[in-house]
Order: sequence, then structure tokens, then C-alpha cells
Amino acid sequence: MKRGKKYTEAAKLIDKTTFYTVQDACSLVKKTATSKFDETIEAHFRLGVDGRHADQQVRGAVVLPHGTGKKVRVLVFAKGDKVAEAEAAGADYVGGDELIPKIQNEGWFEFDVVVATPDMMGVVGRLGRVLGPKGLMPNPKAGTVTMDVTKAVNDIKAGKIEYRLDKTNIIHCPVGKASFTEEQLSENLDTLIAALLKAKPAAAKGAYIKSATIAATMGPGIKLNTARFQ
Repeated sequence: MKRGKKYTEAAKLIDKTTFYTVQDACSLVKKTATSKFDETIEAHFRLGVDGRHADQQVRGAVVLPHGTGKKVRVLVFAKGDKVAEAEAAGADYVGGDELIPKIQNEGWFEFDVVVATPDMMGVVGRLGRVLGPKGLMPNPKAGTVTMDVTKAVNDIKAGKIEYRLDKTNIIHCPVGKASFTEEQLSENLDTLIAALLKAKPAAAKGAYIKSATIAATMGPGIKLNTARFQ
């Protein structure tokens, strides 16, 4: 695969045989982000689990201390006094049944996270086919199905991210922007790693975090030393 000049130059900064500490990797990833836009820094973890088994699923959410650098639009499904509570908390959109056709038929997706009160899950369930594939379905494990909509909205706006295994047992998460300081990126990455270690299933055998890399949107991957994560 032919790579652009910027990518090739950035790749020269990385020693492919080295497994970097979190701090060194965060310092390096900033140098490899050479695009004109503020690139997202993503972390990728290959886990030693088999997500096809329910007892080896890894899924949850964590609030990054410095957020993701992205403005997150929150949609809350609620009724009664929870509508006013969601609006007061800073939700971008709040509604109920009337939003179903808008999303289903009109393809309205002007939101990044969906929160729902438990009594609205019957309504939200009708959107499973469209929200599910986009990873937008509210989930109790991620704290997005809750009666405490104030906390849910506040956490999301503060930088809460959701992590979950993909079909190849890899977790992909944003940990900030190239404009963040090395310390901000390091603290966000350490927080995410701690959350993943805490979420280790009891059924997981052998090495849990098999490999980990971080990369800017347009940059090459930087391998992390996973020995201290086990």
C-alpha cells in the first residue's frame, strides 16, 4: 500500500522494534500528527479473550480526565419530569415517541450518544435495527440506561467514552487530540488502561492485553509496552 510523504516521514520517527512506555508513546504520537486539522489520537487494544462467549465480553465506560477534545451531542429519551431534568443537564435533544419516525424514516442522526430512562427502553427498542449497527443503542453497562439523567449527561459531556470488543476482540477508543499536552494524553490513556484492567473477565486466561498501539488519525501506529498492564 502506497503511503503519502507525510506518513512516510512520520513513520521514520518510530522504531518498529521498540515497545514504548505510555509517556514516550504520547510524546511521539504528537510528533507524528502532521495534518492541518487537529487529529484524533486513538488507542487500540488486542485482548486475550473470545467475545463470542458471554463470560468473556469486555464492555463498559470511563470518564477521561481531560475529555476527548470533541464536542459530544447527547440525545435523551425521557418523559415526565425527566424531560426538564435532561434539558437542565445540557442534553442537546430530548424527546420520546415523536423521534422514532424522524430517526427511522428521515435518517436523522445529529447526535453522538443516546441516553434513555429505563421506562423508555420499550420505545428505544424499536430503533434497535438502526441504532445497534452504529453503536448508539443505550446500555446499562455503559451507564446510558439510567434514571439519573443528570449524571449521565454530565459524564458524557465531561469526556465519558464507551469501550467494547469488536468482532476481532479489539477495542478502539479515542484518548484525545493532537493538540493535547503529553501529560493530558498520558493521563487519559492511563485511565482507559486502568478501566480495561478492571473490566477483565474472570474467564480470561493467559495474557489479557496482548498488544496495544496508539496512533493519530493519519499517522502510523506506535506500539506500547504491555508487560506492565498484565
